[in-house]
Amino acid sequence: MSKGKTDDVTGTDTTGHSWDGIEELNTPLPRWWLWTLYLCIIWGILYTIAYPAWPMVSGATKGVLGWSTRANVAAEITAHEGKNADLVAQLLATDMDVLPASADLNRYAVARGGAVFRANCSQCHGSGAAGAKGYPNLLDDDWLWGGDMAEIEYTVRHGIRNEQDDDARYSQMPAFGEMLEKDEITAVVEHVVSLSNADFDAQLAETGAVVYADNCAACHGEAGLGDRSQGAPNLADAIWLYGGDREALTETVKNARFGVMPAWGPRLTEADVRAVSAYVHSLGGGE
Repeated sequence: MSKGKTDDVTGTDTTGHSWDGIEELNTPLPRWWLWTLYLCIIWGILYTIAYPAWPMVSGATKGVLGWSTRANVAAEITAHEGKNADLVAQLLATDMDVLPASADLNRYAVARGGAVFRANCSQCHGSGAAGAKGYPNLLDDDWLWGGDMAEIEYTVRHGIRNEQDDDARYSQMPAFGEMLEKDEITAVVEHVVSLSNADFDAQLAETGAVVYADNCAACHGEAGLGDRSQGAPNLADAIWLYGGDREALTETVKNARFGVMPAWGPRLTEADVRAVSAYVHSLGGGE
């Protein structure tokens, strides 16, 4: 290593450092840049003292100012609820069946219910409420338990086949794979296909009609139109929750289906239960 000297090409002093004959020029950072760096460091230290910053085992340092994004959001929510207190009181006092008759109140309920739906229901029913396999489409007029305002509210409040609410809607289709022979299942599936599809084996469907009458008609009705009081779906409208092809129907007949919906009554406020019910009813399939 040699002592610092002046570079012949640039006229800049060198640091005295040399690697393989390459010498390092002594070009220090501008003073304004250094002071900016120092000020940023000081600002960063003061920020971590004033605001929540350093992660700890069960949280973060609070900061001497006690600032909290959660507290700010909670305050905004409280302020918003205060502005809508009169509408909330009206919503709680209004019978759900006559809610659509009050245009302003119903408009508020639907808007509020849309937000509740997107936060809690869209994960299963989809952001547009069109459903998916195993999750009902809320846009059509095919309801397992009824689609008027009161029935929708009951379903939202208590759920379906859950173990948390004693008033949950409940129905159980037997797994006919344990009761019927394979050829009987094939025949009854063909009969079910014939109820809504013109492409079927007439002879096999006729055999299946006997199996259907003996095992399925009690819940789904003689014509397969279903029974909402039991949650038994309509088999003649070509609307299927788990699929209407022969493979899907065979799976349903053999092993049954057991979809579960949580009870939202304990999870949402009373106003939110009513609002999301109004929103679902407004989507186009509500009766």
